[in-house]
Amino acid sequence: MARGSAGESALHRHLRVLDAFDALRPFLTLGQIAATADMPMSTAHRIVGELTAEGLLERMPDRTYRLGMRLWEYASRTPGALGLREVARPWLEAAHARIRQHVQLGVRAGSDVLFLERMSAPQAVLNATVIGGRIPLHASSLGLVLLAHAPDEVVDEAIAAGLRAYTASTITTSSVLRTVLRRVRADGFAVAAGHIHEESRGVAVPVRGPDGTVYAAMGAVIANDGSAEAAVVETLRVAAAGITRALRAAYASGVDDDGHGPRPDAGISARSWEYIAALAAHHA
Repeated sequence: MARGSAGESALHRHLRVLDAFDALRPFLTLGQIAATADMPMSTAHRIVGELTAEGLLERMPDRTYRLGMRLWEYASRTPGALGLREVARPWLEAAHARIRQHVQLGVRAGSDVLFLERMSAPQAVLNATVIGGRIPLHASSLGLVLLAHAPDEVVDEAIAAGLRAYTASTITTSSVLRTVLRRVRADGFAVAAGHIHEESRGVAVPVRGPDGTVYAAMGAVIANDGSAEAAVVETLRVAAAGITRALRAAYASGVDDDGHGPRPDAGISARSWEYIAALAAHHA
């Protein structure tokens, strides 16, 4: 039975519809949307119509729906995540060329890791992450790095959310998690062997911003075969240090008009940005 909407904002109901879509279910019928969002068919029909009219959903010829390109446009304007992704990409590529497995970049989003970038090799080991996907912080090496450098209340919230077990190796108790986080802080890296799939091992290091705080985590997924991970850790550390230097350079080029962070022209040639700004001014 669909849950009631008493006390729920219209925005939240719209977000429930958008949240029905994920990497495994990119195309949904109206009935599937209503069932996944747990709302009456009539409500889902109205909201889907509104979202489609605004370009946030798109209706396919077979009468299914997918997320609309307008969402991608909004995401592309996000200064933090996508600016970081663009700055980090050359260093991710360099690390991937050496590790030749999966290399990925993630940031903390609530009690999850949000993956901003992922590079893989054709014969790489199994990896459960996708760009734009999420995994609970406690279950992945990137998440353990982010959690180790997060405020205590974030750790408490992650534990309260439930420590889901993916395999027998996943951390599922608060005492073990807190012990692991202390070790991650001391070592400067995290290893999650078989935490999401028994044949895969995550290795991750922090990515620090210009002020020294941890902005993100960078990691690799390699075979869980008992081999030493020291070389992988060192490669990731070198790449993470490169990202930090690139972030410092982006900040050194100036902050936006409100002083929030690096200008949106970071990574764009000066002449190109001047032309983009001129076009925007012309059409304002």
